Amino acid sequence: HIKPNMSDENVMVTGAEVYARALKIQGVEYVFGIVGVPIMEVAMAIQQVGLKFIGMRNEQSAAYAAGAIGYLTGRPGACLVVSGPGLIHALGGMANAMENCWPMIVLGGSSDEDQQAMGAFQEYPQVEACRLYSKFAARPTSITIIPEIIEKAVRTSIYGRPGACYVDIPGNFVNASVKLGDCRFRSECPPPPRSLADPTSISSAANLMLAAKRPLIIIGKGAAYARAEDEVRRFVEDHNLPFLPTPMGKGVIPDDHELCVSAARSRALLNCDVIVLLGARLNWQLHFGRQPRFNKDVKVIQVDICAEELHNNVQSTVALLGNIPNVIQQLIEHSKKTHRGVPWRLSKDSDWWKFLQEKIDSNAVSTKALAEDKSVPLNYYAVFDVLTKHLPKDCIIISEGANTMDISRTMILNYLPRHRLDAGTFGTMGVGLGFAVAASLYSLDIAKKTGMPPQKVVCIQGDSAFGFSGMELETVCRYNLPLVFVVVNNNGIYSGGNKDFWEAIKMSGDIAVQNSAPPTFLTPESKYEKLIEAFGGEGHSCVTADQLDESFKRCMSRSSEQASLINVMIDTTSARKEQEFTWLTRSKM
Repeated sequence: HIKPNMSDENVMVTGAEVYARALKIQGVEYVFGIVGVPIMEVAMAIQQVGLKFIGMRNEQSAAYAAGAIGYLTGRPGACLVVSGPGLIHALGGMANAMENCWPMIVLGGSSDEDQQAMGAFQEYPQVEACRLYSKFAARPTSITIIPEIIEKAVRTSIYGRPGACYVDIPGNFVNASVKLGDCRFRSECPPPPRSLADPTSISSAANLMLAAKRPLIIIGKGAAYARAEDEVRRFVEDHNLPFLPTPMGKGVIPDDHELCVSAARSRALLNCDVIVLLGARLNWQLHFGRQPRFNKDVKVIQVDICAEELHNNVQSTVALLGNIPNVIQQLIEHSKKTHRGVPWRLSKDSDWWKFLQEKIDSNAVSTKALAEDKSVPLNYYAVFDVLTKHLPKDCIIISEGANTMDISRTMILNYLPRHRLDAGTFGTMGVGLGFAVAASLYSLDIAKKTGMPPQKVVCIQGDSAFGFSGMELETVCRYNLPLVFVVVNNNGIYSGGNKDFWEAIKMSGDIAVQNSAPPTFLTPESKYEKLIEAFGGEGHSCVTADQLDESFKRCMSRSSEQASLINVMIDTTSARKEQEFTWLTRSKM
């Protein structure tokens, strides 16, 4: 326990101050939330101890932001919410953090201890509710024990597989006072211990790779979170191995690297004989590692920090339990020892590389044709072709919304790790603006610490995705965050209807006809750019490629703190180019 200075031991502090001090000691920097009864004073105490409190407009967005900042920094962000409904709204962000394996802490105000089971204001079984969405959930039994609970929550959120934790704030604790010396403060928990894989398994994995004819490295966001970029790049380049990043594994090695085979994804997955999984899970995003997307005889080398994930869905041939950078270093050292200091290399002239390169080249031709089609209304590929001309390589990209997200993943390259945030493992809609706020704060803070200009943050969303959290534009403008938003507007969910369709429905005057409109349709040609203008930001409306080019160039070149939003209309029927397999693998019942 940390003992306060002797001169401070008899100082009386409120429960709100104890929560705030404990968070600061544990290295929490960012707190997102919405104030109200009973946590108003907690938010003020958080600011008084020097933490950054960001007032959001919806608890879901606050929770999404806390999870995203945890991923970007490696230290949990916190989310402060009111009792009952406020906590319920935050559960979406907790679930998202758990599925993505991101550290975060939710602090929820709750009813007074002496009013339990009496029907108190917003009374709800919050600890019990949060257990399904967290690694750890607790209600302190006294103010003096709060620091120990906070330390355990922070430690649990980052140790092992990262995730969400919950700490309750009984309403009667907030303004009650105790002696500072009676509080059981603990020093900041150290970083998670780094573990190594079993040496015998390392040898087995190395031998399996050496025997492979068609090897493939799959880089997951676990490798990005683990800061494994240097080791992964060295491992891939030493052996001249083709690699495939998962959506948020993009940038661990730059997407334009000559060994990246994203453009031949289906062919690589279907025909590889040995896969090395680096912090990636064989879940729906990788089609469970099974047929028809994978060869039934494929052998898997799985590297993961979570023992429970090993052999999930597919029996791994070799399972390497440990911290990804350290395990890769073990593989590199083993290769040196067994090959006289010179690692073996897969020849670029091998049949495997020729087979993959053929598909990469053919896909490039078809994608280029779609990107060069600038006819009005625009298609997705044409929009992203314009945007890529003005995106700096160190830009952080947030992408959300079905085709908007999926097509941008193939069209917009990432060159640095942890520079793409999207719907993730949980496929969550509504994350866009929360993620954008977190990324912008992170970028600005890094700039202050390094003295370098802040990295640009661009949030690209479909119109449906934007609607989930669009009111957070007020948050963006209130904090003067220099974000650039692009709403790719097709009047609907997946696809919408044109203005003439809606005019005909209105003219009919028949309620039955109006109610028969497809549920995917949204209001046509909505002026989303006007929403940011209402809060003092800059809005642009674009229909042609030239208009988009001019507007996006202006927004990206500005150095002011004013946020901007570009609403670009596209063809309501625009979709992904025809693919060999559907994006979502389904079971045969």
